[in-house]
Amino acid sequence: MEAILIDAFEFSRQGESREGEFAVADLSRLAAEAVAPTGAIRWSLVGGRHAQGYPQLTLKVAGSVALMCQRCLTPFEFGFDVETVLVLAQDEAGADELEAALDDDELEVIAGSRQFNVADLVEDEALLALPVSPRHDVCPGASPQQAVEDSGKAPSPFGVLKDWKR
Repeated sequence: MEAILIDAFEFSRQGESREGEFAVADLSRLAAEAVAPTGAIRWSLVGGRHAQGYPQLTLKVAGSVALMCQRCLTPFEFGFDVETVLVLAQDEAGADELEAALDDDELEVIAGSRQFNVADLVEDEALLALPVSPRHDVCPGASPQQAVEDSGKAPSPFGVLKDWKR
């Protein structure tokens, strides 16, 4: 995969935008999380300014990754579509200070650079979108009782006693 390098500060100042697509197989850390490195991740990046004048990037990442269900141990496609606003600081120390000053949970503050790798940023956001413990909403072949248990509702204690009595 060819790296896409931008000057993050100039990109933001100019209000530039870019979009593209990466194959899951080309994103090594994401491919390592997948059952099969198939599919693609679509992305768009827009530069701009935060309300307080700081440079920022708005990143949208969407796609799907084949993951292993931790409940039934069968693969399934996990789809995601996320948007993140990234405020740019000059360095890591500045990022920590700026994050404390902005005190906004909706914003991410990162250290920008003149050689900013867009592919790494897209891969990071895709990895953050994946669940810690991936699983189907309802596993295929699950019994009706299993489906009720999986939906988060506790089974009736009388129903459990009835089953136990048999």
